Amino acid sequence: MTDSNKEADDAARQRPTLAAVAARAGVSKATASKVLNGRPGVSDETRRQVRQVIEELGYMPSTGPREPRAKGAIQVVFDNILDMYALYVLDGVIDGAAAQGVDVVTSALGDRTSRTQSLGADRIKDIASRGHIGLVVVTSELTGEEIEACEHLGLSLVVIDPVNPLDDRVNSVGATNWAGGVQATRHLIGLGHRRVGFIGGPPGSVFGRERLHGYREALETAGLRPDPELTASGRYDAESGGRAAATLLDLADPPTAIFAANDTMAIGVLREARSRGLRVPEDLSLVGFDDTYNAAWTEPPLTTVRQPLRQMGRVAARTLLELAGGKDPDSHHVQLATDLVVRASTAPPGR
Repeated sequence: MTDSNKEADDAARQRPTLAAVAARAGVSKATASKVLNGRPGVSDETRRQVRQVIEELGYMPSTGPREPRAKGAIQVVFDNILDMYALYVLDGVIDGAAAQGVDVVTSALGDRTSRTQSLGADRIKDIASRGHIGLVVVTSELTGEEIEACEHLGLSLVVIDPVNPLDDRVNSVGATNWAGGVQATRHLIGLGHRRVGFIGGPPGSVFGRERLHGYREALETAGLRPDPELTASGRYDAESGGRAAATLLDLADPPTAIFAANDTMAIGVLREARSRGLRVPEDLSLVGFDDTYNAAWTEPPLTTVRQPLRQMGRVAARTLLELAGGKDPDSHHVQLATDLVVRASTAPPGR
């Protein structure tokens, strides 16, 4: 090793660490990271104290976003980008970021078969090293390790339609899924249906469970006992929606109406019904959820619960930029209202 290389190596070993800053300031490493990256949740006195220690030690961070923040990009990570849902949400994020002069970078974890794939702490470190403002995660599961990695690196984080339960360390944006489930089921009951089936998402899906609970609430309010036989699950794609519909329609006493937890599965139900010679809505009424572009162009056009996907994306982008600017949002978990859009796929039950 040359003398110059040895000197550089010695300097690197002697460079103050974030842990050293935290120890000198008498705070946790997470608190020191918040100060370094301009995040909220730290008192003015603690912030002043940590900054003073940073200056005294000459601490120079090597990776990740720093205070004050330079304008970078928002990283959006989807579980997949194969459906209209993702495009609507992305359009909203881009619109919200553009209003602040910020770019958006997009990536996906995989296809439908890898929905439970983890984002991974290594990928989060890579995102931070690129100087991105923050991370928007869409319909993907987040582990405690990943949340802690974002906190440690000072990477602002917002989740859209979280798959697993999250605490107040994480800001989330979604729709009133429970109310949407009530709206869809109440509509079918109001038409006279008493055998109403439900096709939900994977068992671990938070928003899927909320829609299921809304379905059950509407039944019980109408004096109808929820029948476990009338509940099936899919993976939010047309193929699994069709398979779930087949399970329900094979029952000795099949449903006269089905509420599918998203539009894509509802399209699978429509395809399965036609393969059996069933007419929609004469023989089977059908309601979806999302109100993406395809819903208005199925045959017949699909009655569905509209969730404000673009607005969800805009709110997520705005919330992320507020966090990156050191502002604490008014609410950690935002839910935007849903609306029932009645089209031609629902009618009173046939004889």
